[in-house]
Formats: sequence, C-alpha cells, structure tokens
Amino acid sequence: MIQFEEFELKNGLRFYVNIDKTTPFVAVNTLYNVGSRDENPEKTGFAHLFEHLMFGGSKHIPSFDTPLQKVGGENNAFTTTDITNYYITIPSSNLETAFWLESDRMLELAFSQKSLDTQKNVVCEEFKQRYLNRPYGDLWLLARPLAYKVHPYQWATIGKELSHIEQATLKDVKDFFFGHYAPNNAVVAISGNVSLRTVKHLAKKWFGNIPRRDILPRNIIQEPEQTEKRTLTVERNVPASCLFKTYHMCGQNDKDFYTTDLISDILSNGKSARLYQNLVVKQKLFSEINAYITGENDPGLFIITGNLNPSVPMETAEKAISVELQKIKEGFVFDYELQKVKNKFESTTILDEIDVLSKAKSLAYYANMGDVNLINKRLEKYAEVSLIDVKRVSDKLFDEKNDSTVYYMAK
Repeated sequence: MIQFEEFELKNGLRFYVNIDKTTPFVAVNTLYNVGSRDENPEKTGFAHLFEHLMFGGSKHIPSFDTPLQKVGGENNAFTTTDITNYYITIPSSNLETAFWLESDRMLELAFSQKSLDTQKNVVCEEFKQRYLNRPYGDLWLLARPLAYKVHPYQWATIGKELSHIEQATLKDVKDFFFGHYAPNNAVVAISGNVSLRTVKHLAKKWFGNIPRRDILPRNIIQEPEQTEKRTLTVERNVPASCLFKTYHMCGQNDKDFYTTDLISDILSNGKSARLYQNLVVKQKLFSEINAYITGENDPGLFIITGNLNPSVPMETAEKAISVELQKIKEGFVFDYELQKVKNKFESTTILDEIDVLSKAKSLAYYANMGDVNLINKRLEKYAEVSLIDVKRVSDKLFDEKNDSTVYYMAK
C-alpha cells in the first residue's frame, strides 16, 4: 500500500506526495500529458524531440545537467505514444534544486536555433541507428501502420520519417511547447524523505507563478474494428527471418486489460512459459519468441514475435503459433499457470514499491490516467482474473480477422 497526499496549485498543476523516511533520497517525477498520439500527422516525432530539447537549456538555466550533478542528482526521461515523462533522483536535502530546474523548463525553454539544430541532429542519428541501420529496427515502422489505419498510434514515437524532424522550425517547436507543456497539462509526483509542508512550500514558490495555458485539443479518431487479416512481406539483410504478429486489444482503462496482460505472461514470461517451451525447446521452430502488450491508454496491441530457426518455413512457424493460441481460446489453461503469473506480477509490484523512483513514476502515471488510487488497486484487479476471463478475452483477441502480421524474411 502506497500512502500519498495530494494538492493542486491555482494554475492546475497537481502534486502527489509519498513520504518515505527510510531513504536519504527523493524522486521527483514530472509527467506531461502529451505523447506521439498528439502530433500532427505531417509533423511527427515532436514529442520525442521535446524529450531531448527539455535538457538543452531553459529560460533562466543554460544547462540542466550541470547544477543537478553538482548536488548529487541524476535524471532522465522517456516518451511514449501517450505521455512524456521526466524524472530526477536527488539527496532529499537538495530537493529545492530539482524544483528550481523542473519549474524553469516548464515555464519556457531557451528556444535557440543552436539548441534545436543540436537536438535535431541527435534525434536523426537515433532514428538511423535504432530504426534504419539496425537489424529488425524498422519492424515497428512497418507493423504500426499495418495495424492502425486512422489512429495516431500508427506511427512510432520516433516519428514517421526523418524529414519531419529535419524540417522542424523554431516556430514549430514553440507552438508544440506552448500547446502541451503547461502546469494544467502535467502531474508532479514525489517520493522520498520529505515533508508535505516542505513540498507545498517549494511547489508554490517555484511553480505557482507559471501561467495556465490553452492546451491544444485532443481530437483523436478512434480505430475502427479490424475486419480482415492484414499481412506485409519484406526482405531484409538480417541473420534470421522474423514473424511479427499484432492483435488489437483494449486500452488501459478497460476492465479486460488485466486479463489481457496476464494472457501475455502465460504465453511468454520466462523460459517455463508456453511459447518458449513448446516452440523453442520442443519443436525447435524458433530461436526466441516473445509475447507482450503495448499497454497504451487507447486500445493498443498484443504482440507475438519470434525469430525462426534456419530452414523453418514461415507457414510452419505461423501455424504453430496459431495452435498455441487456439488452446487458450478453447480454455486449455490450468489454474497453476494463471496463479504463477499472478504471483510473479505481485512480487514485481511489491519490489517496485520499495524504490522511491518507481513509486513516483507510478503515482504520476495513474494520476494522469484519471484514478491515482489504481496504484493501490492493481494487485486486486489482477487477482480477480479468472480462467473464464482468460478464455473469453482470448476468444475475441485472437480472432484471425484481428491479426496483422509482418513476414520479415531474411535475404
């Protein structure tokens, strides 16, 4: 159970505070309710670009990292399709430094052409290294637009193409910043050796004068139900052919999300899981195989991906996966299998609750989702999943019409 207090400033910025006196550190997590789904389809990759720009200097602070490192702090960030998240871990005696830094870049970035050009080059190189020049790197660039036809989840957080970042102007990034980066579009979660009184004082001092902003409307077209199987075949210079299957699943706020997550664990959570044991160890069709979910706010994707062993036909490998999915659809799941993955989730969750950064991230995440109390209801939600739920959700999830598959062939 994670205890927390909450309060809100007049500008709409919400704070969630977990007090943990067992540690000399404090984690400050600032989450902005903007991800790649909020981008203009002709100007993608901006949310991820801002993850970099936010470290390139703010209105009054030319260097973000230098003052933080001087007081023993560490920081990082990540971007998803739904959110952009920044976090700092720092000795609790230096908490004010974190507030000073985060508030200044929430107020306004430096917005220099030099900083923009530098970060554009960094992001473009990342695009090339991770997605274009790396074996299997372009799989997501192929799979997302195959699965999504109208929803902005159809592009990866890095963006649709390099040119969108290469052509980004100062006006473009200023418009994006002031349309999304605002106190009334953010959550700050804090966990560590602090007092509520101190946090409230620092919050008002450093964030209180930042003005509310008009947030750009989120007009997202929801993806219609898929009515037929979609396939795409490509050839690449890779060591082994790869099968990459996606199925549309529910979003985070759906009651079936917990069941879907556990289904992915039954199939592929460790070397004792079904796909590894049956398709890697016994049948030797794949060298590796995994199942996981994207876990997005809007309806996301259930992924099954595996690298084929030499000389294994793609048709044989895909049929073997279909057999395993059919077993689950027909209810061939044992009590001990379901309980095992529940236990593993419980142990992971309990361990996460020891770490201040994990607690701060989770508080911010669930607050942004709309119900911060879910942080203490997760175990109950997963524990309630039954074998009947697994069969019911699997039957709809693994419908062939809901399948989009990339056949990634080795040359």
